[in-house]
Amino acid sequence: MTEPFSTPLLLIGILGTAGAALPLLGIARRDRGSHLYAAIALGALAASLALVGYQVISGVAGPPAALPDGVLADDAFGAVLAAAMIIVALISTAGSIEYMRKRSAPAVYYSLILLATVGMVLVVYSADLVMLFVAWELMSIPTYVLVGFNKRNPGSNEAALKYFLFGALASAVIVYAISLAYGLTGSTNIGEVVAGFAALDISMVPLALLSVGLFIAGFGFKMGLVPFHQWLPDAYEGAPAPVAALLAAATKKAGFAAAIRVVVMGMISLSVDWTLALGVLAVMTMTVGNVAAIMQRSVSRMLAYSSIGHAGYILVGLAVAPHSQLGMQGAIYHIFNHAVMKGAAFVAVAGMVVALAATHMDKLAGLGRKMPVTSLGFVLSLFALAGIPPLSGFWSKLVLFEGAIDAGSSLWWAPWLAIAGVLNSALSLAYYGWITRRMYFEGEREKRIAEPRSIAAVMIAASVFLVAFGIYPEPLLGLASSAAPLIP
Repeated sequence: MTEPFSTPLLLIGILGTAGAALPLLGIARRDRGSHLYAAIALGALAASLALVGYQVISGVAGPPAALPDGVLADDAFGAVLAAAMIIVALISTAGSIEYMRKRSAPAVYYSLILLATVGMVLVVYSADLVMLFVAWELMSIPTYVLVGFNKRNPGSNEAALKYFLFGALASAVIVYAISLAYGLTGSTNIGEVVAGFAALDISMVPLALLSVGLFIAGFGFKMGLVPFHQWLPDAYEGAPAPVAALLAAATKKAGFAAAIRVVVMGMISLSVDWTLALGVLAVMTMTVGNVAAIMQRSVSRMLAYSSIGHAGYILVGLAVAPHSQLGMQGAIYHIFNHAVMKGAAFVAVAGMVVALAATHMDKLAGLGRKMPVTSLGFVLSLFALAGIPPLSGFWSKLVLFEGAIDAGSSLWWAPWLAIAGVLNSALSLAYYGWITRRMYFEGEREKRIAEPRSIAAVMIAASVFLVAFGIYPEPLLGLASSAAPLIP
């Protein structure tokens, strides 16, 4: 059972209290200025990150269990991924300071970010299917509102409606999968469900396969896997740019955390080999994402399709995880790296919206001279996403592809996943490089314009992260290794 003062409960207390207090404070102050609300949100998130960081660094978190018991698993896997979620929430909140300065209802806005973060934290720590579903909804419902926060923008309203409809469908699919798992095993605890699947009578295995397949479909919606990705480009483009950062870099990773807890362990317990199906999904997802990204002229849509491509890279690690521990380590490593890389990229877009009121590719000409700090951070995040050394994204992709090659002794097709990943990474340079050329080598010489200070601070911090952990990747490699559940 979970200890009364376990880390997940402390995080819920910190973030939930701040999230609930902000709207009340907004009513009392009648929304006079937004900086106080942002400061409270940043303080709660910083305290939460310090708590998780202490847990990870001091080794308080227990080793990740393949079959966790209780309702919340207070382990290293949850701690590392919770840290990634909180870092993205910090990035999104800091990137929202200038964006929300003249907009209405800032207290509600920051409250929704905190409540969504509570849901994400619960998702990564959940060891029970009912708890997982409650956390999933707590994460999703605030983001539905955040995507449509610009109520007077038809594009934002359309994006919120699409996101809500697809999200409701995904939730229904997950509930059906949980009901099947409970009916077959008599339990909702993830460890007991996995053990129950392994002991099923042969006549019940098809229903267990259906349950795992439904989990893949439900979680695949949030992860942005092909063919469950249709909502994603519209939602990222219509949402406020800092909210898109939260969706792309945090809620998406919560979907992968849930998949690791449930799908990977569930498919290992069954006699049917799911690895080829996940491998095919991985290649389809990375290829569709990168090919579609090349054709976009909106920076937000380009980053959305790029995010789909990276979902395919992470899925490579999950596909080979039953046959290579490096695959699981690479997936967790890239989840953490991608959270920072994609979060920084979308915050750079928020800076463009604040300073230029535009995100179209044609408006990027000469941006490197007009907004040098934002542009440099944006380019570094793009190159890290492409996997160019010596940036941190190179190492997480390398571990992922090494995991696929390592699994080649058991799966003849696994090395082809690595080849597909390398080719898709090279393909992504087509649009990342084109953006860089537009920013630095096109356009007339123009005067530098004022950059939002909070966004510039995020860009500097993200750039330091990407370069420092690219030059010295051992700490993140160690975290990924300690957080990876051992495959039984």
